[in-house]
Amino acid sequence: MNHIEQFVADSLSQPIPDLRPRILDISPVAGMASVIIGMRRTGKTFRLFQCINKLISEGVDPSTILYLNLEDDRLHPYGPEILSDLLDAFFRMSPQARAGSFHLFLDEIQSISGWSRFARRITDNPSASLYVTGSSAKLFSTEVATEFRGRGFARELFPLSFKEFLLFHEIELPSEYPPGKAVFDMEDLFKKYLDKGGFPGIQSMNDYHRNQVLQDYVELVLVRDIIERYSIKNIHAVRSFARMLLQNSGSLFSVNKAFKDFKSRGISVGKEMLYNLVAHFEDAFLLFTVSVFNRSLRVREVNPRKIYAIDPGLSFAVSSAGVSNLGSRLENCIFLNLRKRFYSHRDASISYYITNTKYEVDFIAGDPETDTVFELIQVCADLTNLKTLDREIRALKEAMEELKLSKSTIVSLQDENTVETRSGTIDIIPAWKWLLRNDDATGNFNKS
Repeated sequence: MNHIEQFVADSLSQPIPDLRPRILDISPVAGMASVIIGMRRTGKTFRLFQCINKLISEGVDPSTILYLNLEDDRLHPYGPEILSDLLDAFFRMSPQARAGSFHLFLDEIQSISGWSRFARRITDNPSASLYVTGSSAKLFSTEVATEFRGRGFARELFPLSFKEFLLFHEIELPSEYPPGKAVFDMEDLFKKYLDKGGFPGIQSMNDYHRNQVLQDYVELVLVRDIIERYSIKNIHAVRSFARMLLQNSGSLFSVNKAFKDFKSRGISVGKEMLYNLVAHFEDAFLLFTVSVFNRSLRVREVNPRKIYAIDPGLSFAVSSAGVSNLGSRLENCIFLNLRKRFYSHRDASISYYITNTKYEVDFIAGDPETDTVFELIQVCADLTNLKTLDREIRALKEAMEELKLSKSTIVSLQDENTVETRSGTIDIIPAWKWLLRNDDATGNFNKS
């Protein structure tokens, strides 16, 4: 048995680990590959295993299913021909797969250059179903737009949402929003979620180990998906810049300001490199940027952007000791929900809004080029200070008047109320309740 056949044999005999439910629906679309993209360690591999388990439970012969980890060092430095060699070895070991239908799961496919032509050949085969994952948004968008055009249906996988966090820890979801003590339990669970975040692999760790592993996750992305992929030599600047952005999740950011800050600290880096790094960080799903809501593309480009991490726990783990940034992590959590809900909506994106009198609204979901608006959301951890409450309400009142909306929302940690104004209705709602109402509930919650 040669090393290719041994690799396939090892893959076929690999046991499926214990799984936890994920909401992301990746039901196959006829004639298209199911594509999962997202940051490393978010659970893409385990989501594939869920699909494999589901196929087996439906009566599919396990010998017609092949899962391959394409980052395995035994497959490198081979080129795209390795994919055909692996498939041929699979067919030799499983004649029933060649004779009938088969299911191919390719994990971290961007590790193999030229993968898209092979994937297109597989999707052209009516007897095949193809599932692939990857850690690069740009790579997939480039490949899907060329050889793989129209052959892949992509979904983004994030770390656990709050609803998935509860499911992961086998906490029963409330059928109705709970009264009394159960409310305090939910508030406590949500605060734990903001501290831990949603990466599946760190859920059972203590604070020290969790923070260390999350920092390692950041380093893994920086090295594998940015420094090595783009052959960057100024490694210190990459690490410093990533840490700066993650520590300031939810804050306004500009390259010019960052450039001046680095210059004052004696860190040598050019503005062009910083612009490129922001794009690389987004491509690797380490963070996201949000622009101001304005019809003018130039206004959107010249104004500062807001930064949000892929996970609230990640920004907490890289922050200085003793820094809570609870409000920023809450805002980050709300952004992630909005991103997942509106990312594929043809008429919506996520922006922040500045009123005519310079009040800021944290989130507006809509299309700035057509002035289409779906939601206005303000995020504030603590509204017990009347001046704070008045400021948040005033910003929303002005925004509703300017955008002709009759409703808006303030998401807080604990507060709940309804405020009627001449501009419209403002609902104040605890974050845990807002998230459970707005999490996607269309996926398969079955552990198999």
